[in-house]
Amino acid sequence: MKHLLLLLPLYARRKGGLLLALFCALATVAAGVGLLGVSGWFLTGAALAGAGAAFNLFAPSALVRGLSFLRIVSRYADRLAGHSATLRLLADLRTLVFRALIRLTPRQLARYRGGDLVARMTGDVDALDTVFLFVLAPLATALLAGAIMTAVLGCWIPAAALVFALALLVACVLAPWGLQRAARGPGAAAQESAAGLRAAVLDAVDGHADMVALHAQAQTRAHFESLCGQNAQARQAQACVAARGLWFLQAAAGAAVLGVLWYGLGEHEGGGLSGPLLAGLLLAVMGIFEVAAPIMRGASRLGSAVSAAQRIREVAQCEPDMRDADAPAALPADGALELDGLRFAYPDGVPVLDGVSLCVAPGERVAIQGESGAGKSTLLHLILRLEDPQAGQVRYGGRDARDCAQADWHRRIALLSQDAPVFLGTLRTNLLIGDPSADEAALWRALDAARLGDFVRGLPDGLDAWAGETGSLLSAGQARRLCLARALLSPARVLVLDEPTAGLDAAAEADFLRDLGRAAQGRAVVLATHARLPAGAVDRRCVLRGGQLHDVSSPEAVLA
Repeated sequence: MKHLLLLLPLYARRKGGLLLALFCALATVAAGVGLLGVSGWFLTGAALAGAGAAFNLFAPSALVRGLSFLRIVSRYADRLAGHSATLRLLADLRTLVFRALIRLTPRQLARYRGGDLVARMTGDVDALDTVFLFVLAPLATALLAGAIMTAVLGCWIPAAALVFALALLVACVLAPWGLQRAARGPGAAAQESAAGLRAAVLDAVDGHADMVALHAQAQTRAHFESLCGQNAQARQAQACVAARGLWFLQAAAGAAVLGVLWYGLGEHEGGGLSGPLLAGLLLAVMGIFEVAAPIMRGASRLGSAVSAAQRIREVAQCEPDMRDADAPAALPADGALELDGLRFAYPDGVPVLDGVSLCVAPGERVAIQGESGAGKSTLLHLILRLEDPQAGQVRYGGRDARDCAQADWHRRIALLSQDAPVFLGTLRTNLLIGDPSADEAALWRALDAARLGDFVRGLPDGLDAWAGETGSLLSAGQARRLCLARALLSPARVLVLDEPTAGLDAAAEADFLRDLGRAAQGRAVVLATHARLPAGAVDRRCVLRGGQLHDVSSPEAVLA
């Protein structure tokens, strides 16, 4: 349960909406219970009046109409306020999770499966709506309404008031406490299997072509069916817990009704309580226990909520493994990029880079080539400060990357990777990621520099043309040039390109590399590639081999 403390700051931020929702819920319960009680009093009194007893019909009939109207209005307000507050809480939770994820390094994010992160952003957050809607709000409402009902009963049947209070305590506190303990295992299993299902769906979509080519559909289907079975079993166990809760609720309600009858009939025989009033109190007691029904359903789901809160808390409390210096140094507007004696090894201990040094002057274009696994991507990660070297320095304008603010560093150095995404939206919205303040003229200059301007001008909607899901409405070459234009819009003075022509045909690859110098517009370029380099594409060519960087510059086109 301690994991649910994660929600307290969010509840404090939304306390106005939550208190309004509680007030509306209490008004709804009070109107409903009052309506039942007055109706019982009214109908019994009317029946006795027909047998000759004196009874004023006007007061209870007016109360019935008034309480009916109040119940309709308060129920509508309860739904509106309660769901509004809950949706805002879920939005706050998603923001909390996303803010925690976005500050982690790629190495930390790589520990999670893509589907698992999606599950934490969606399923786990959604599971936490149980806490307010089905536990806290009904529990607070039931206890407040129960306290009022206990006071009312105490005025006429003191002994029955004690029985009622004990029965309500069992139904609203003791039984849900036991149910949530019983629901921990099924709840955790439900969340884990649901997360597994999301991950399996994403894996199947991403790897569909490979599954078909390798005839692995049967294994994938069997794995998915196994996860479905686990989820169904967990949900069934939760339903059984909820059913036991409803049994406890009916037993507690029955005990309270019997207590009111037992002691109420004694009061009635003694002349201290009229028949219509006893009937009204009985119906009111029965009605108030309806409030506890959502608590039982919520308690059965509380195991899922606790598991979800634990999974979210793990992400929210995860600290980034790279931090800014306490007093970050200012970066110059321009300068050389220097790599000095870089050494880096992964946990297996084998050094990927061992004493790598390089100086890239402003406006210079340098290609880094080498076999797959030689460490090109690792070297680019160090340049971008996605990782820190275990020895040596990465400097820009004479400043060590570790002495500067990461945000400033990333404003100087931009990345265009082989899997740079085209986001769902228009060409304009994709470009503005590079510079949100760019005007239309700047967008066209970036497109022209990337040699995509003429194509966009020929589209009916121009910059507002739809790019499609992952750029599906563009060719591979057009999507890559759009990502290049986005990088060019950034204020970065160094462009780091990681296999930017991967997946392009030979002609598109040659055109892209041939245009690189003009597109870079005097910025420094560090290009990691396996591609054949056309003459004039770069100023220098280096090969990464055995953890060392060797300058093999040649004016001729060469195949790495």
